[in-house]
Amino acid sequence: MVMHCNGDPLVPVEVGRYLGNQIAGARYVEFDGDFHGSWRTADMARLGPPLLEFLGSIGLQESRPAPTRALATILFTDIVGSTERAAGIGDHAWRELLDRHDGVAADAVAESEGRLVKTTGDGVLATFDGPSAAIEAARAMRDNVSAFDIVIRAGVHTGEVELRDADVGGIGVHIGARIAALAKPGEILVSRTVKDLVTGSDINLCDRGTHTLKGIPDTWQLYGVD
Repeated sequence: MVMHCNGDPLVPVEVGRYLGNQIAGARYVEFDGDFHGSWRTADMARLGPPLLEFLGSIGLQESRPAPTRALATILFTDIVGSTERAAGIGDHAWRELLDRHDGVAADAVAESEGRLVKTTGDGVLATFDGPSAAIEAARAMRDNVSAFDIVIRAGVHTGEVELRDADVGGIGVHIGARIAALAKPGEILVSRTVKDLVTGSDINLCDRGTHTLKGIPDTWQLYGVD
């Protein structure tokens, strides 16, 4: 890739044009400017995009090994009393109710710019870039499924997860699931990690004390979304 300013004070622009024409397969980009080299923000803003596009086109990003772990906020939800509800209304009606629930969940996750990893039969697992988005998605799900006479509980935790194609795993996911299991009907429980990360936001949290999480070492301070 040959990049050259037409007002270059050191090297005439004709030299850059010559290189762009003579190098086999070269891409030539010419800018209006009067500099030879620059670190000025405005200049870099113009030079950066075509350079990054060129680097991506030659497969630089594809040559990097895919990450196997990433930091994410995990949201687990669960329908309260799902077994009893299914038994009471029958399989067909329960399937229709689950379809409505899953549609609401997918919309709530998408609106908070999260990723719906999978449905769990009577709940969902989703990931987000930050905990505030996960909490907002959980709130939206809780409020919207109430129209179908469904009550959910939710757990939110931020930690490292293992990337497994379209799925996620690891201890962080297990922690999120265990927190959700401890939530009361209609409650959104979060870990201490989430509380620390949302400090300064408009999310109010209430101390729910310390708990042991099945299969997870140590005790965990949990908080309810007010």
